[in-house]
Amino acid sequence: MFKDALKGIRIADFSWVWAGPYATSLLSYMGAEVIKIESHGRIDQTRKGSIMNGDNFSGFDSSPTFNNANLNKQGVTIDITKPEGAELARKLVEKCDIVVANMRPGKMAKLGLGYEDFKKVKPDIIVLESSGFGATGPYKGFAGFAPIFASFGGLAYLTGYEDGAPNVMSGVQDMRAATTSAFILLAALIHRQNTGEGQYIDLSSSECLSTLVGPELMDYTMNKRSPFRHGNEDAIMAPHNCYKAAGEDKWISIAVATDEEWNSLKDVMGNPEWANDQNYDSVFGRWQNRKELDAHMSEWTKDKDTYEMMHTLQAAGVAAMPSMSAIEILTDPHTEARELFTTVPHKVLGEQHVMNPAWKFSETPARIRKQGPILGEDNYDVFGNLLGMSEEEIKAMEEARIIW
Repeated sequence: MFKDALKGIRIADFSWVWAGPYATSLLSYMGAEVIKIESHGRIDQTRKGSIMNGDNFSGFDSSPTFNNANLNKQGVTIDITKPEGAELARKLVEKCDIVVANMRPGKMAKLGLGYEDFKKVKPDIIVLESSGFGATGPYKGFAGFAPIFASFGGLAYLTGYEDGAPNVMSGVQDMRAATTSAFILLAALIHRQNTGEGQYIDLSSSECLSTLVGPELMDYTMNKRSPFRHGNEDAIMAPHNCYKAAGEDKWISIAVATDEEWNSLKDVMGNPEWANDQNYDSVFGRWQNRKELDAHMSEWTKDKDTYEMMHTLQAAGVAAMPSMSAIEILTDPHTEARELFTTVPHKVLGEQHVMNPAWKFSETPARIRKQGPILGEDNYDVFGNLLGMSEEEIKAMEEARIIW
């Protein structure tokens, strides 16, 4: 019988946008109970707009972006800027195992919701606060968002074409900080399981991005070489690029690592005369002449179908894959077989296509159980059933805009 790996773990989620919410969503896929805490005075930014649909939505419960980043969660509304709201939040944390927030360093503590405050009500609490640059150092007070993480972390400088500007890759960097946060929280849970100790985790999102450029940082540390952008080129392999194919904005990636693969590629191409140039006889020779080689490859691919090339090249032992559009990813036979996408009913948006967890566990499968929360939809459940408040108490706090 299947079970949830994190069953019994409860998370108080004070985070917003993506860097925090996606981390708690990953844990919710494994069975953690996540309670998202918002208020009408501080709406999650992703409720206010939809990256996919621009402003084509009506109200705070109609954003697919918010829904996708907050699947499985319960939602409550507490104005934590009020002392009574902060006290209610501490009572909620007393029932939790983990707290996640991604405000500027020190903000939660100023509200009476810092690690030391939570330890008084829950001694073994695990608190993770993520920010742009961490809670110490000269940049600790600076705000940050995804493009800044990538820029300060070094990833943007290394990403892009050799003759172009750095590529910050926009919001995807929030997700990288979030996956790092989820991994760290799992390690903290294991530590608590072994020792009984909770802990405070100060996470710098920019430093998360630096961990993705380890080889380049080591190259500078060991050899005093500062790597530069080089598009899709590899430091060893050639051909290794993304080549134009037939059709509007159709491209195929091809990578050749060995002489055996090169000979297979030549066979697929019909052994053209240029491919037998002695400059291409070795791995190093192909790399030295990669610009000229790329020009020949582009001529060969430009009038061919991406999927036909993929099947032919892969059958010959050559790595090749089309650059897929969103609809091609959604309908690809492999992603369909892996059940990468599913539909979730949403009270306002109707049926929504969402991405399933990408990993497969045999005994504790990760899964999506419900839509993201409607604003405040679980107030009476959480405050009544979990905290034991009466309906009259809840209504009084609603009238005072503490639960709001």
